[in-house]
Amino acid sequence: MTMLRRARLEALSDSERRRLTRRSVIPDPSVAERTAEICRRVERGGDSVVAELAGRLGGGWRQVSSEELDAAVAALNPDIRSALEAAIRAVAAVHSPQLPTDTETTTVPGVSVTRVWAPLRRVGAYVPGGKAVYPSTVVMTVVPAVVAGVAEIVVVSPEHDGRLPEVMAAACRLAGATEVWAGGGAQAIAALAYGTETMRPVDKIVGPGNAYVTAAKLAVFGTCAIDLPAGPSEVLVIADDTADPRLVAVDLLCQAEHGPDSPAVLVTTDASLVDRVDSAIAAWLPDLERADILAKALSDHGVAVIAESRQAAMAFAEEYAAEHVSVMTRDPEADAAEIRSAGSVYVGPWAPESAGDYATGANHVLPTGGLARACGPLSVTDFGSWRQVQRIDRGGLERLAPTISALATAEGLTAHRLAAEIRLEIDRETA
Repeated sequence: MTMLRRARLEALSDSERRRLTRRSVIPDPSVAERTAEICRRVERGGDSVVAELAGRLGGGWRQVSSEELDAAVAALNPDIRSALEAAIRAVAAVHSPQLPTDTETTTVPGVSVTRVWAPLRRVGAYVPGGKAVYPSTVVMTVVPAVVAGVAEIVVVSPEHDGRLPEVMAAACRLAGATEVWAGGGAQAIAALAYGTETMRPVDKIVGPGNAYVTAAKLAVFGTCAIDLPAGPSEVLVIADDTADPRLVAVDLLCQAEHGPDSPAVLVTTDASLVDRVDSAIAAWLPDLERADILAKALSDHGVAVIAESRQAAMAFAEEYAAEHVSVMTRDPEADAAEIRSAGSVYVGPWAPESAGDYATGANHVLPTGGLARACGPLSVTDFGSWRQVQRIDRGGLERLAPTISALATAEGLTAHRLAAEIRLEIDRETA
């Protein structure tokens, strides 16, 4: 059975290669149009519109009480609680060193510029749900905000079978969320951004979601900040003739099971490896819980790219800029060191992607759709903002005056020049 479409790299035309590597986090333009209208309606109508839209889609919209969160923790399976607490500790350990420090620079005597960082006051974390539950994403979005010192952390997540799952409610409480809402979709993003009668707006929205959630984040950007527009989860595995096909197969399956639109890409210099990977996928697929989703993802978005050389394989991986990159080659350390465009890199046969999703402490909210060329994982710095503080004394301004006057004159901004010159003139008059 052929699970992965084959593509020989040297046989691809430039346009075919671009179609393979240049993808969008929102592939269907109509999604953006429909989502923008949802956001406009929520901005005008508040809670009633959010509830109406949620009900039409089979969900709800309500704030989860503190008592419900506490009860969820009390009822949580001890093994799951232990796992969540271990994940929280690991994420806190990885993210704590990311806290920025202020820096002060003296450019000329009498002139200093200080770069100052401070946590945001109120953030919203979107956690996907509905068909699946992701308590791990609660940890990944809430704990860095706690480390950053954010005072108010609002989690929104869809109901599952008419209720917020117990494990999700418990994860919110254990991770440190200060406010939790049961409700999802584009309307929840709009509620976070614009506020409603019962929800105050946030300064920034973080977290992954489906195409509608991603489109909504882009639609409200400007009213509030966002982390990045994350699209479907994706994986790229770089493998050569030394790779175990079973490990390659399971790492492709690991991320493809997130959804039917999740790309799974194998890049290899060994054409025979593809058949062995296909066989391993076919053997495992029928017994996996999300076999239907996996089959759809692999048939629509699964591809094996066969490269003529290691250099060509690495160049393609860089061009693709995947969310997850697994390296299973003869020298995985050397190959991983060359990868610059990736959300998370997994080095060697002992590093499954699921370790990063749950347990290492690295963040699993990552850039997709090729955005890893310029964006990185969610971090503590996403939960704060920088400002510049400029201190200038009389001698410092005198030293800067020639530069200010010349550049202001060149740009025709005479009030800019006057703002500097008048201070020195007044000082000379009063001396």
